[in-house]
Amino acid sequence: MLLGTLVYVGATFLTRVYLVRTLSLTEWSDFAFAVALAGLLASFGTLGLPQAVARSLPFAPGNDERRTIVRSASRLLVGSAVGFGVGMFVTGDVLGGYYHDPALAGTLEAFSVAVACSIVSTLVISVFQGFEDVRPNVVYVQILNPAAFFLFVFLVLHVSKGSAAFTEVLGGYVAANSLMIAGLALYVRRHLAAHLPPGPRAPAAARKLYLFAIPLFVVGVAGFVTGNADLLILSAFHYSAVGSYSATLTLARLLQIGMGSLSYIFLPVATRFVREHDVEGVQLTYATATKWVALTALPLFFLFFFFPVGSLGFVYSSQYSGAPLDLQILVAGSMVSTLVGPAAATQVSFGQTRLLVYNAVISASVDVVLAFALVPTYGAVGAAIAWASANALNPLLSIIELAYFEGVHPFRRHYLLPVALTGVPVAALFFLVPVAPTGLYLPLIGLAIAGFFVLVVLLTGSVDHGDALALEVVERMLGRRLTLLRRVGSWRVRRRNRAG
Repeated sequence: MLLGTLVYVGATFLTRVYLVRTLSLTEWSDFAFAVALAGLLASFGTLGLPQAVARSLPFAPGNDERRTIVRSASRLLVGSAVGFGVGMFVTGDVLGGYYHDPALAGTLEAFSVAVACSIVSTLVISVFQGFEDVRPNVVYVQILNPAAFFLFVFLVLHVSKGSAAFTEVLGGYVAANSLMIAGLALYVRRHLAAHLPPGPRAPAAARKLYLFAIPLFVVGVAGFVTGNADLLILSAFHYSAVGSYSATLTLARLLQIGMGSLSYIFLPVATRFVREHDVEGVQLTYATATKWVALTALPLFFLFFFFPVGSLGFVYSSQYSGAPLDLQILVAGSMVSTLVGPAAATQVSFGQTRLLVYNAVISASVDVVLAFALVPTYGAVGAAIAWASANALNPLLSIIELAYFEGVHPFRRHYLLPVALTGVPVAALFFLVPVAPTGLYLPLIGLAIAGFFVLVVLLTGSVDHGDALALEVVERMLGRRLTLLRRVGSWRVRRRNRAG
């Protein structure tokens, strides 16, 4: 999942960078607004069922219940995909007329296909997520879809030399989503029976699924509001700032790529531990995984927070480097949510849906209230404050509740020590030493910070049984035994134990 997420984020990020550098600011604003609105409709259209399916399948005692879960969810969501896709198409004309922007109308109409495809693809990957099979998500959603769109964008814009190709870009977006759905349909036909062979069903399981999905629907919608209401409200008051703010927000969300992949696979794994009443297994996996996810976020945080102008200029262009404060605020909120770990997914595994609803509604309300209060006066800076506050608050509430009710949290010595011993000296160095690196120096500094984090983990003996299991997975992927790393890690563990 982590490798697939890296490919997804890499292809999506490169596509957006290429679009930002090539399209006009107005066209990019239309595209970014359409992405946000399509996401809002898709969050309504999923009806909370994907997470409910992913949790219910591993929790169900037999295949009879699992067949009912899959069939019931499929009937509802296929119809929902058609309905919300049509709704997005109709919305195009309305909003295009409101903003007096015919190009926006055409953009939203093209994205109606993306809404329908998003709902259906989320259903399919949630079914296989419940069986701990990440291949359809990785291959078709995280690799095929963004890679196809990136290739299409590159070819079209390279040939057409810019804004004249915007219509073709939208056509490429539709084509990439359609290709993804075709691939997922083929995967379902070939592999679903291996996880769930044909047989009788248990109709009572449908009612349990729907009841479990209701609070998750509220959580899903509120979660989307938490991440996007600020941008939509910004578009109402300062539409011209949407493109620049969306580009900055894309950088801030890079910090969450590791957490996104971890949350996806952590849900069914944690659910299995919960079903077996193995809270210690949840705790061990949670703390270890969060520690290594921090490795993917810390370098980006330091680069974007301490060198925002250079980072924006390096990724995009000087046209987008005039909002350093926006980026600093956004990455601060993004970093907090990453350091907390997959708290919301863990609450789903424990069945704490009521608490999830409270947290999601509170966070969404904070985003909306702050955005309405700050955006009219402060524009993109106000939107950044609203997004950062809401995105930090939600996981903080979840982890407090998990720690109180279940004793699960990541804040163990082997997690806190490397984060602190990496973060404090690096922050002090960047704060006290007046440097302003640009260009290729930025990624080199990021790699140096990541290497320093790994070194601190080894030198402080901040490893446990979970790290050993993770190392075994990496060795199987590489096809070789990492003898040196095992010796260093085991030596530090033995030395720490003798000292204790």
